[in-house]
Amino acid sequence: MRVIDEHTISPNTGQAFEVAEGQRIRVYGTTIADFVAFDRHNLRERFEQARTKTYNSTIYITRGHTLMTKSNEPLLSVTQDTYTEGTHDMQKGMCSAARYRRAAAEGRVAEYYNRDIAPGDLPDHGCWENLSQALAPHGIPPEDVPSPFNLFQTIAIELPSGRMSNTSIRPRPGTYIEFRAERDVLIAISACPDVTVGGKEIGVQILDP
Repeated sequence: MRVIDEHTISPNTGQAFEVAEGQRIRVYGTTIADFVAFDRHNLRERFEQARTKTYNSTIYITRGHTLMTKSNEPLLSVTQDTYTEGTHDMQKGMCSAARYRRAAAEGRVAEYYNRDIAPGDLPDHGCWENLSQALAPHGIPPEDVPSPFNLFQTIAIELPSGRMSNTSIRPRPGTYIEFRAERDVLIAISACPDVTVGGKEIGVQILDP
């Protein structure tokens, strides 16, 4: 395969990319990346967490699984996944300015992020704002940004209660996940502020088949 395009997403920012059917998208880094996708020719057809989990019969999406739309149509298939330290997340949504403000107002920052952070040191925006800004030129309003596939975000799930908590597990350098576009797609990725351990940049490569 040949790399035809490459991008670096700075911490707590987002970018959008058009990817043709059959091309591959490789996402790599050592921090959380919030990932969403749309049918490029019908932006109402977009990635859906619930349908993806149901179609693949698992909450842990990895190599061999397919990201689905709400109408049960395939968007992208996972062709490679070298993240062996943990699991990608498909339970949580996106961080946002409102999320940080509420956590601080309720005194729950340490509960959510495993460490104390002064309210003044919390980010003034998050992945929701990053994805909304990246997708705005394509006519997608913030309320239509779907709940993401949270790459490299390992969530601990306690059973039988189902309680979820963040962990500090993150990828080693060189770790990546790769998708094949099953149709022409528009994708958007946010390099999360990742306040649990500190945000870093995310790399993206578009590859010809």
